[in-house]
Amino acid sequence: MTQPMDLAGPDGQSAQSARRGTLLRRTVAAVLVTLLLGVAAGFLWAAVAPRPYLVMTGPGAAQVTSAESSAFIGGDGWYCLICLAGGIISGLAGYLLAVRGHHPVGMALVLLAGLGASLIALWIGQHSGQASYQHLLGTLPAGRHLSASLSLGARSAIALWPLAAGIMAGALELNDALRGRKRDAQDGPALALD
Repeated sequence: MTQPMDLAGPDGQSAQSARRGTLLRRTVAAVLVTLLLGVAAGFLWAAVAPRPYLVMTGPGAAQVTSAESSAFIGGDGWYCLICLAGGIISGLAGYLLAVRGHHPVGMALVLLAGLGASLIALWIGQHSGQASYQHLLGTLPAGRHLSASLSLGARSAIALWPLAAGIMAGALELNDALRGRKRDAQDGPALALD
C-alpha cells in the first residue's frame, strides 16, 4: 500500500517553524517595548507630577499643609496622561510587531503587557524618592516643610494603558480589515468578467 504524499514535506514544516519563531520573536519584542515604556513612564511620572506639601507635626509625623491642594489631582492627572500616551505608543508597536497577522494572541499580549506597564509605572513612580522622603520624615524637626511622596488616588487609572493600547491596535486592525474588504470588493467584479 502506498502512503499519501505529504504536500508540506520537510520544507513546509521548516517554513511553519520559521513562522512560529518569527512570531515568537516579534511578540516578545512587542512585550519588551511595552514594559520598557512602563519603566520610562514611571520615572517620567515621578519627575513631573506635583507633590503636596507637608508640615512636620512631631517626630516621624507630618500633615498636609492645605487639604485643598491641587497636587493630589495633578499627580493623578499626570499619571493618566502618561499612561494614555504610553498606551497609544505600545498599541502601535504591538500592532506592528504582534497583532498584524496574528490577531487574537497578539492582541491579548498587547493588553496584558499594557497592564504590566501601567503597574510598573505606578510602582516606580510611587517608590522613586521614597528613601529620601522617609529620611526627611524621620529627621526633620516639627514645623519644617517637606514634599509628600507620590501616590495614585484613582486606582482605576491603571486600566488606561491597556485600554489605550487596545483601542489603538484594534483601530489599526479594523482599518486593515476594511481595506482588505474594499480591495476584495473591487477585485471581485473584475474577476467575474474574465
